[in-house]
Amino acid sequence: MNTKNFYVTTPIYYVNDKPHIGHAYTTILADVLARYHRSLGDQTFFLTGTDEHGQKVEKAAAARHMDPKAHCDEMVLRFQSLWQRLGITNDRYIRTTDDYHKTVVRKILQDLFDRGEIYKAEYTGWYCVGDERFFTEKDLVEGKCPECGREVSAIVESNYFFRMGKYREWLIDYIENHPDFILPAFRANETLGFLRKELGDLCISRPKSRLSWGIELPFDPDYVCYVWFDALINYISGVGYLQDDAMFEKWWPASYHLIGKDILTTHSVYWPTMLKAMNLPLPKTIFAHGWWLTGNTKMSKSLGNAVNPMDMIERCGVDAFRYFLMAEMSPGNDANFTEESFIARYNSDLANDLGNLLSRVLKMTLRNANGVVPTPGTLTDDENELNSEVAAAIETMQNSLAALKFDQGIAGAMNAIRAGNRYMEKTAPWTLAKKGEVERLNTVLYTAADALRQVSVLLYPVMPGKMSELRKALGYTGDELSNAKISDLVTCPSDLAGRKVQDTDGLFPRIEVEAKEKTAPSPKLAKEKKSAPVNVYTPIGIEDFAKIQLLTAKIVAAERVIGADKLLKLQLEVGAQHRQIVSGIAPWYAPESLIGKTIVIVANLKPAVIRNVESNGMLLAAKTGEELKLITVDGELATGAHVG
Repeated sequence: MNTKNFYVTTPIYYVNDKPHIGHAYTTILADVLARYHRSLGDQTFFLTGTDEHGQKVEKAAAARHMDPKAHCDEMVLRFQSLWQRLGITNDRYIRTTDDYHKTVVRKILQDLFDRGEIYKAEYTGWYCVGDERFFTEKDLVEGKCPECGREVSAIVESNYFFRMGKYREWLIDYIENHPDFILPAFRANETLGFLRKELGDLCISRPKSRLSWGIELPFDPDYVCYVWFDALINYISGVGYLQDDAMFEKWWPASYHLIGKDILTTHSVYWPTMLKAMNLPLPKTIFAHGWWLTGNTKMSKSLGNAVNPMDMIERCGVDAFRYFLMAEMSPGNDANFTEESFIARYNSDLANDLGNLLSRVLKMTLRNANGVVPTPGTLTDDENELNSEVAAAIETMQNSLAALKFDQGIAGAMNAIRAGNRYMEKTAPWTLAKKGEVERLNTVLYTAADALRQVSVLLYPVMPGKMSELRKALGYTGDELSNAKISDLVTCPSDLAGRKVQDTDGLFPRIEVEAKEKTAPSPKLAKEKKSAPVNVYTPIGIEDFAKIQLLTAKIVAAERVIGADKLLKLQLEVGAQHRQIVSGIAPWYAPESLIGKTIVIVANLKPAVIRNVESNGMLLAAKTGEELKLITVDGELATGAHVG
């Protein structure tokens, strides 16, 4: 496999912010990408950091009676310590107060000024302190900032401007001819919509009389640089621009700028025009992911509904937190975070599926093979079927990497794990052990263990700590715990046979949820319910019906519940969410026949545990006599759509 250079960045975060789930998600996403590309053998550089200039920082420091730099030195530790706790493997952490960055910004400003790309003029407009941006009268929404809804201030002053407007037609043409430049594609359309309107020039200075905390303009000491102009340059100063030509040539242009959709315009309009003026190539891809929501509301510090990553880590561990964020959000779309959805996915995917398969393999190997992974005998169709599932998971993960759809790659890996559990049920190694069928038993134990080995490589970038534990349990030591590469799964034979396994105390202990106390129905109500005849319908008011949330959902995976003849476990895509439902439809539907169907579910039922499997919702079906049919959607309709 040919290696390549891979350079990924996160936004640099305002040092004044307290790290929340949005910051954690983007940074973990970048880390997973970086780890995957290292796993493919690619030379990789991962940059993150903090944005430390501007009016908000200056005000916060003044409120604490501190020098702004001292304030930043203290606040930046919150990000650096959290990234260390989350296992973030950035190659460089850039701060816009770093001397080398300030030097690069000043050199760029002077060059653009000397070439007439920056000029001075009087400016009249509306300024938002929260976003540190100017807006025209027509930009305002009900007289307030169109981005954050805060009050704005009228300002008239002389400033310096970058001739951004002259690049409008060029940028439209570039976006239209480079479909991978802004992803997802609908974000490119948003940018094109913005560019179809008049594009003015960009104010890139602030007078020191109003703001002193920033990088001084090299051609006018009475002004400092606009914080966004300063901040965007981190993507090139962080890889040696105007400092180390060889380093810069190796890493630029960036492979991915990962950003939240709320900063799309600055990255897809300001930044490309700046680079064009500097005669530098543009990044290959700007990828704008969605927001984490609580209900239908964006999580944010100002709204007071943001999840604190440190709280989640303390409760469930780093790797489970990383796994949930990567598996739950389809990059590009919004996703909901609830404690219930976290616990449901954790128990289903990690405790029930992955943890259960590992426990079975380890205990059977310790009990029946002297704790050593045996050499397999002749493979049967059962082994070939599981090996095919694992091969498909490897291919799915590689394809999802290219498309930046980690949730699909993770789902593929978990499908292989579920196939491993089905394989164990079908081959019943405990029965083989009782019968003394040693060769066949050895084949089964090896095949299941090797499926775990390969999945541990696929999921290592997502859960490096837990996958190292899993590999250690399979007998790997030292550098082998973290140096396995996805490329090796395709090109190298397995080295598992003969390794000494060791038991674990449970890779993912199940999270037990206390059942809420239920009020017993009155005897009278129970009697009335018992005597009610079939097909007698009790009228309800529209207000009662409105409490039921019916949504469309697509079935992306289905399998039988172990030990239950009538139950199927369904994995559903519901808008940007992932959901699992257990349903007694196995007598009417084979699991494989359900994949791709768009059905209707009751989405707001309380979670239930059925045969030790978490179920979140209920699908709708119609039954007459012995025949049952699912309620499906006629034609193409997005999942997560409301029915009613």
